[in-house]
Amino acid sequence: MEAYTDILAQIFNVIMIALQIIIMFVTFYYFTLSLIGMRRKPEKKDYAPVNRFAVVVAAHNEEKVIAPLVENLKRLDYPPELFDIFVVADNCTDKTALLARKAGATVFQRYNNQKRGKGYALEWLFAKVFALNRPYDAFVIFDADNLVKENFLREMNNKLCEGEKIIQGYIDSKNPYDTWVTNTFSIAFWLMNRLIQLARFNLGISNTLAGTGMCISSDVLKKVGWGAHSLTEDLEFTMKALLYGIKTSWAHDAKVYDEKPLTFIQSCRQRKRWAQGQFDVAGRYLLLLVIKGFRERKWMYFDAALHLFQPYFTMIGTTYLIIQAFSFLQPFYTNLFYYLPWVIWQVISAGVTIFPLIALYLDKIPWKAYWGMILYPVFMYSWIPIIFAGFIHRNRREWSHTRHTRSIRYDEIVEEKVASK
Repeated sequence: MEAYTDILAQIFNVIMIALQIIIMFVTFYYFTLSLIGMRRKPEKKDYAPVNRFAVVVAAHNEEKVIAPLVENLKRLDYPPELFDIFVVADNCTDKTALLARKAGATVFQRYNNQKRGKGYALEWLFAKVFALNRPYDAFVIFDADNLVKENFLREMNNKLCEGEKIIQGYIDSKNPYDTWVTNTFSIAFWLMNRLIQLARFNLGISNTLAGTGMCISSDVLKKVGWGAHSLTEDLEFTMKALLYGIKTSWAHDAKVYDEKPLTFIQSCRQRKRWAQGQFDVAGRYLLLLVIKGFRERKWMYFDAALHLFQPYFTMIGTTYLIIQAFSFLQPFYTNLFYYLPWVIWQVISAGVTIFPLIALYLDKIPWKAYWGMILYPVFMYSWIPIIFAGFIHRNRREWSHTRHTRSIRYDEIVEEKVASK
């Protein structure tokens, strides 16, 4: 019996050491990545507008927000003969199609109760646009609730002229001051934009698509095909293209203003869907990316695998903290954290605390947004139960629509930014 107990203790110790190694490695990695995102490397911006764009929007019952977006897109600072606007009114039961046409978009109406969701709608719309036989160089994708900075297509044109094939724009917030939820949600996106996405761009590794503000060259879509139908179709396509060796680039000055959920419950539902989708995509792509990384000896693939691993990391970290709370278990495992200099964890803890403030400052976010830092920890810790719920329901793929109600025009965003300075 004593020998059996010793074996269990040894197994427990090995598991706990493994958990600690994972926690240390991932923490150090993202801490370093965040430091790299604090600078911007120079970029060439003076390419002539030569690329022709198909600007596409997938909309499901978006009558409250579709017209301001189409009107905004028509006023982009890019030669009007070099872009067309297409909207797929997907299983709509309201006036989305009518209002989009009235605003000036070419509208296709789709009805399919079996293949539901944005991924299927986009694939269907891509096929419709390709069938027009027009010489589009790239597709730019927006959500119906978005508004877009006037230089967006010029920035994407610059990136395409540089040879990039897939580009993600900066996800800003359309309504950061509506509620404490929209404020903290916006801070999370601002942090990701500056200290993670920009850091990956600085390193020359692959960024990740974010569902909107995306630019994909036509030749990539023809070669790879869309085929992304998970609850996180953007993440799925990022990883699918990466397995073909096609990385995603970043356009920090191409801003999209996205509507953030107004209530905590709405944000939880949306984030649970994202967690489910990330577990689903990780299950299919994580190991393949690790294998490709070893074969080609490129860190880009390991970084992408680490990105897919993030929800698992949250679960591992939470599990470790729960075990550590039971003091009677501590004598049965080796605590590696005791062997690291105390100052290292002080620096990391301080960095994690102030990184959001640094991101807001570097990207010149209005001071009004800083009040959200008071409840930002509440928002971030709420990810823990959401991720566990996403893991439990990871095999469910029912699409849940997020209702958008903030009918804001682009001029109002500009006026708000001026007033906040």
